[in-house]
Amino acid sequence: MEMTLQTARLILRRPAPGDWLPFRDFFRSDRAVHFGDLDDGQIWRQFAAELGHWEIFGFGMWAVTARGDDTALGLVGPWCPPDWPETEIGWIMFDPATEGKGIATEAAQSSLRHAYEVLGWTTAVSYIAPGNDRSIRLAEKLGAVRDRDARGPKPDTLVYRHPNPAGLAA
Repeated sequence: MEMTLQTARLILRRPAPGDWLPFRDFFRSDRAVHFGDLDDGQIWRQFAAELGHWEIFGFGMWAVTARGDDTALGLVGPWCPPDWPETEIGWIMFDPATEGKGIATEAAQSSLRHAYEVLGWTTAVSYIAPGNDRSIRLAEKLGAVRDRDARGPKPDTLVYRHPNPAGLAA
């Protein structure tokens, strides 16, 4: 299974233990408000789940890095733990300096193509917390539309459905 994706500006690689600090710092910041108030133990377990997803399934969310700099700017990509209702393309951008530069969009587009073309997914959603306007805008920029009939991992989760593989190619 391909462990690295490349775009015009980015390298998407398997997350590494060294990505723990930017992950932790994000979850300690106000930018993580939509993920709930997590203590350091919960943040560590969430990071371990990111690494474990790769170990168990052979894929997961990639660490997004700029070409020529291995610092993780965020995590973007396929996510489908056993209790998730559907296959998801998720994103967490650690660095606020990435906002407005299309980095999350570029990474998510590449991830979605990989999910369809390599993983064989036929559908993908993004689960978004109510009020997370940045994530809603990104989902809509990717062509996703709100699916009011789908359920998320929590009762109030908004579900945005991405174009299917044929719709993505168009």
